[in-house]
Amino acid sequence: MKALILVGGFGTRLRPLTLSVPKPLVEFANKPMILHQIEALKEVGVTEVVLAINYQPEVMLNFLKEFENKLGIKITCSQETEPLGTAGPLALARDKLVDGSGEPFFVLNSDVISEYPFAELIQFHNAHGGEATILVTQVNEPSKYGVVVMDEETGKVERFVEKPKAFVGNKINAGIYLLNPSVLGRVQLKPTSIEKQVFPQIAADQKLFAMVLPGFWMDIGQPKDYITGLRLYLDALRKKSPGKLAAGAHVVGNVLVHETAVVGEGCLIGPDVSVGPGCVVEAGVRLSRCTVMRGTRIKKHACVSGSIIGTHSTVGQWARIENMTILGEDVHVGDEIYSNGGVVLPHKEIKSSILKPEIVM
Repeated sequence: MKALILVGGFGTRLRPLTLSVPKPLVEFANKPMILHQIEALKEVGVTEVVLAINYQPEVMLNFLKEFENKLGIKITCSQETEPLGTAGPLALARDKLVDGSGEPFFVLNSDVISEYPFAELIQFHNAHGGEATILVTQVNEPSKYGVVVMDEETGKVERFVEKPKAFVGNKINAGIYLLNPSVLGRVQLKPTSIEKQVFPQIAADQKLFAMVLPGFWMDIGQPKDYITGLRLYLDALRKKSPGKLAAGAHVVGNVLVHETAVVGEGCLIGPDVSVGPGCVVEAGVRLSRCTVMRGTRIKKHACVSGSIIGTHSTVGQWARIENMTILGEDVHVGDEIYSNGGVVLPHKEIKSSILKPEIVM
């Protein structure tokens, strides 16, 4: 089986993290976002993953070479010279996706994090005999999204309603699909939207089905959703493999600490924290609802909450970092500095406090 991951653009919503690496390589729960997807695809027998990309393909490929060997899966790129939307990339990668076997292939948005129930998806797709299956997830405020109106019994999709004013349903497209090769016949090599142009067409032919996603779902393409996504991911990990989470007197709630990270005496860590490879958390540090990425040092008695600390950075002694502060790569925050929602570009030294949310160039 094959899979196409829609990697797309510049990851502007996750800047400054994406100024140093392409968005799919930004770490989430201690590994690159895209690796969560590739590992799950590999588990259900996918042998080749095609990345639809229009930005820095060599950076992506060089990085993923290591995982190609480790996971025993082929990873290739299909490069757009102009943005092709969400359906155009399928036409561009047609030759890579069709191998004559007639098997369906996966299509995924690279920002989506979930428990990836791919085995159930294959089973459901084969059982309904339609042309395409989309995963949908239930939301509390459907009016902000495009809603999928479907038959609750069979899963057959009737229609799509964009940002409905009146209630028509609470299921939205989760950005994960399983498509028969025949769908490629409906897609042209030009900028097109799979959600707005291709799927409604298949639904009109009564050949589109939806499966409700079990468990959590999050599009982690922007900082606040990234932090929420981490909480949901760690919750799911607690249920599935609690042994992977940190434990001890210094831990509150769900915390993921990489085996190569060092945590000092008298710290309090959690809930909803991930500490990356090679990090050093010195004595008396307080971390909550935050990500500390690889190679970072948090000095004594610093406090970090609701924030993302980029790779190879330093947070000074007694510093306080909060309210969705985002530090890019190699940012060094001085001792006793306060950051209230600062967004700091890579390779900066912060010597004075950031009192209100602002971008520090």
